[in-house]
Amino acid sequence: MEMRSLGPGGPKVSLVGLGCNNFGWRIDRDATRKVIDAAVDCGINFFDTADIYGKSQSEQLIGELLGSRRKDIVLATKFGKGPGAVAGVRGTRAYIRQAAAASLKRLRTDWIDVYYMHEPDPGTPIDDTLGALDELVQEGKVRAIAASNFSVADINGATASAKRNGTAAFIASQEEYRLTERRIEKDVLPNLDRLGLGLVPFFPLGGGALTGKYRRDQAMPQGTRLTEVEIRGQNRFLDPHWDHIEALKSFAETRGRTLVELALCWLAQRPRVASIIAGATRPEQVEANAHAAGWKLTPAEMAEVDTIVPGPAVAA
Repeated sequence: MEMRSLGPGGPKVSLVGLGCNNFGWRIDRDATRKVIDAAVDCGINFFDTADIYGKSQSEQLIGELLGSRRKDIVLATKFGKGPGAVAGVRGTRAYIRQAAAASLKRLRTDWIDVYYMHEPDPGTPIDDTLGALDELVQEGKVRAIAASNFSVADINGATASAKRNGTAAFIASQEEYRLTERRIEKDVLPNLDRLGLGLVPFFPLGGGALTGKYRRDQAMPQGTRLTEVEIRGQNRFLDPHWDHIEALKSFAETRGRTLVELALCWLAQRPRVASIIAGATRPEQVEANAHAAGWKLTPAEMAEVDTIVPGPAVAA
């Protein structure tokens, strides 16, 4: 498994990470254990969760099941999107310290390797938020901090604040990014590149849309994330992208590859990508994801993919 730096001064993380958002609601304790075991066996060292995943059961299960392997895992969790995490609250010192203490307890650990702010708080000065996070870093409870769902202005404001006040700074940003969702290429990605921050794409497979398991004009398979969470007629992952998905699938299959391999290896070759966090409900999915990024697309193949799903920079 290839290892990359998460960001300036950050830890080395596996190119393919494990998204733990299924734990505790889509899969139970035994299935979660099998997924975690498979990830460790595949060389995945970056686990990504949040205090709201599975109504906190994701953190709870990770804490129970990692055991002595905790020291070998770069463990990331998030705060600021649960009940009561409203603007003017989620970025305050009191909220952050309470959220961190609760996550540490559920995760059964003394430290969080990467602590994400799940979304910005326009109601709290960023100086206050970073000051509170810096306290956690100084106390050894958090080793690095990162952002999620932050705009260019939000990231720039936080970066300037950290520099001005000498506090811990965000080393990476987690953003929605995949073959069929390339909007961050317009401004967010160039800005991360300018600042030297890492990028952690979430929804890299579009909730399963880029796995090839769904077919246009065919019944949706039961027991999948998209059938459990969304109504097909309102499905942003599939309905606007059928032509793209089918063309990408054909591109991969003519090369003896799968759509999953294409989706993940394409991301692996995009700027600033540090780790691709793909969720899984079965060990076989973990193994497929872990091996997918090993395919290296040629410059000509990358250009061909751009003709299938142009990004904003290409389209302009």
